[in-house]
Amino acid sequence: MTRFSKGKPRGLGVVAGRLADCPLSPNCVCSDAADPERRIGPFALAMTPEDAWIAIREAVTSLPRTRIVKRSSDYLHAECRSKWFGFADDLELHLRTAHGNVVAVRSASRIGYSDLGVNRARVEQLRGELVKRGVISADEPKRTPRA
Repeated sequence: MTRFSKGKPRGLGVVAGRLADCPLSPNCVCSDAADPERRIGPFALAMTPEDAWIAIREAVTSLPRTRIVKRSSDYLHAECRSKWFGFADDLELHLRTAHGNVVAVRSASRIGYSDLGVNRARVEQLRGELVKRGVISADEPKRTPRA
């Protein structure tokens, strides 16, 4: 553990069916983000939600320096550490089957202002792996309106 890894994550989880929006700092991406600069596409499932959720957990576990902290039948929170200084980022996934089979995604740094694109790259790396495994479609699903 490094001096940069202290601090508990705040604002995580699903509230009113959505992941938290990103802060004003450019160190977060989220498929539920109101700001288009922080928005990233959700994952459109290409297999049954049950099978996809198992495969998604396996893919998240295979990400470098990543461990799953919390998981349920429709929510996953993983902690991702940076290679050099051990900075902690939070990766969240929310399985949504009520209005199409999609997985909402959020990746955010716990500290600092800029992440130099690390969180977006992480989500796109995960997306690429899931497409390769046939878990999700390469096409982005249509966006559902904000509640």
